[in-house]
Amino acid sequence: MNVVLWVLAAVLAGAFAMAGSMKLAKSKEQLQASGMAWTEDFTQGQVRAIGAIEVLGALGLILPAAFGIAPILTPLAAAGLFLAMAGAVVVHLRRGEGIGAAAPALVLGLLSLFVAIMRFGPNAF
Repeated sequence: MNVVLWVLAAVLAGAFAMAGSMKLAKSKEQLQASGMAWTEDFTQGQVRAIGAIEVLGALGLILPAAFGIAPILTPLAAAGLFLAMAGAVVVHLRRGEGIGAAAPALVLGLLSLFVAIMRFGPNAF
């Protein structure tokens, strides 16, 4: 199970690092043009904050456990990413975008929750 959790954490870290980096690097208008209509409801600063949370969460999934420095940060990062994705699901549904738009956030959130539960519990570091 430990290997499965490491692989899952690496996949999640890659997804969140890419998504977060895009939110940090592109303007709100560029994000809207690429299909992120939800950014209409947020300021540029809020979108960048979401991106920073995603990038920091991605780093937190891997680095603390990999280097053995404060490994409790790994499940905390996973829990934080779960909360961020729960918020994303709510935003998509409130905007009337449907479950199709919310599905990626839902999947990433549930996988993050799984990592958090397993790393807090039976497969803690």
